[in-house]
Amino acid sequence: MSINMPHQLFINGEFVDADGGKTYKTINPTDGTPICDVSLAQISDVDRAVAAAKEAFEQGEWGKMNPRDRGRLIYKLADLMEQHQEELATIETIDSGAVYTLALKTHVGMSIQTFRYFAGWCDKIQGSTIPINQARPNRNLTFTKKEPIGVCAIVIPWNYPLMMLAWKTAACLAAGNTVVLKPAQVTPLTALKFAELGTRAGLPKGVINILPGSGAVVGQRLSDHPDVRKLGFTGSTEIGKQIMKSNVKKVSLELGGKSPLIIFSDCDMDKAVRMVSVFFNKGENCIAAGRLFVEDSIHDQFVKKVVEEVKKMKIGDPLDRSTDHGPQNHKAHLDKLVEYCQIGVKEGATLVCGGKQVKRPGFFFEPTVFTDVQDHMYIAKEESFGPVMIISKFKSGRANATEYGLASGVFTRDISKALYVSERLDAGTVFVNTYNKTDVASPFGGFKQSGYGKDLGEKNCHSYCMHFIFGFSFTDTELNSQHRMVSVEKFIIISSKYFWSSGKSFSTVCTIFWKVDGAESSPKGSCVN
Repeated sequence: MSINMPHQLFINGEFVDADGGKTYKTINPTDGTPICDVSLAQISDVDRAVAAAKEAFEQGEWGKMNPRDRGRLIYKLADLMEQHQEELATIETIDSGAVYTLALKTHVGMSIQTFRYFAGWCDKIQGSTIPINQARPNRNLTFTKKEPIGVCAIVIPWNYPLMMLAWKTAACLAAGNTVVLKPAQVTPLTALKFAELGTRAGLPKGVINILPGSGAVVGQRLSDHPDVRKLGFTGSTEIGKQIMKSNVKKVSLELGGKSPLIIFSDCDMDKAVRMVSVFFNKGENCIAAGRLFVEDSIHDQFVKKVVEEVKKMKIGDPLDRSTDHGPQNHKAHLDKLVEYCQIGVKEGATLVCGGKQVKRPGFFFEPTVFTDVQDHMYIAKEESFGPVMIISKFKSGRANATEYGLASGVFTRDISKALYVSERLDAGTVFVNTYNKTDVASPFGGFKQSGYGKDLGEKNCHSYCMHFIFGFSFTDTELNSQHRMVSVEKFIIISSKYFWSSGKSFSTVCTIFWKVDGAESSPKGSCVN
């Protein structure tokens, strides 16, 4: 299999160098060596990309395209991704450290499913009619219409580079928008490969733009840019707070988590041990069970079984199909995990296994288990975003004692207990007798300091739309004064024009015609929204 890895910016349908020819090296986490030089986007590049996306939306064929034709292009893109899935998985493994088997099934596989799912929604994004009180002698009609927003900026993290792109970009394109996407600086390569496939699928120029670069430069400019109508962000709570301070544009945020998982004594223990998934994707997983609460009567047995499973894990080259646990994504993250575990030991938690860097080239970290973790400890409150299992005994619940609310879980054979507890957990998703099971049709997102807004599912399409409300008033007297009403058939013709300019909202002019005695009368009303 040959691998082609684009490494330049992708703007207006072309791969181009960054302004000034600036580049940086992206690093292979397996051995710490450079993969290639990647173009480093500057503020001027962001402005060029946004201008291209705006032109594609307002003047290009994408903005005028029938939704079903748009859906066909997205289906074609998904087919191309499937044809190149092994190449995409290999690039993802080399660039992010994900084990190949997981990259192929989840990173790439779910990305393909996501684009196919949202391709089917293109011609099903619709408004509704709303019954309202009549203002006699007038009669009234109100209906809603959903239209694309325009240029959308998407900023994604490094743990699932392609899948996070898919979760946001697929819905954004299905709604008819154009995209300027900033991949994580440390994992840009699958996003650039995606841009290449998008061109081959026939997406018009300017619809997708990819800008590798720093968050401080590229991310900040996208957040501030007046022509960007929506920002979709997945990343840290700290950056999410900064985005909210500087924006009145539409924003959706998927932020940090410290997801509690409650394991009751009546659970299927083997299943619970197998499905805890703290070590899934090397622990670089936003909904990883950040803290386990194990009922005290089974605590010791549970810990023993977990350690047995950890010792079976093969740590090694992520391209090796037999590897279970690959390297952490980048050196800074590895260093953070080492420090995190040192703090845990210093505060008095019991380090059962792991907690150290693996002695080999690359950014490998041992799967780690802590017990005797008390609520006040740093590791009980802060997210590790790595392969670190935090276990506490419990007699009474305290799972909601966290500022986050992304996900949570319950393991018990008692369905009444499961329902009672799950309804009281402050989390966007609650898993019962399973964990980390997401699907493209099911909305995903949190609340509290884990952000707001949902990825995936039908509602995600609507989050990339503007919702317009049209209200009309008319009277029977007006109609009957000119003609005797022969036919009660009424036609409403909506003519929409979009006027976009920096800092201005869009206007929609609607005109109503009534078919009376076989002929259209003069307009009876209009509204401007």
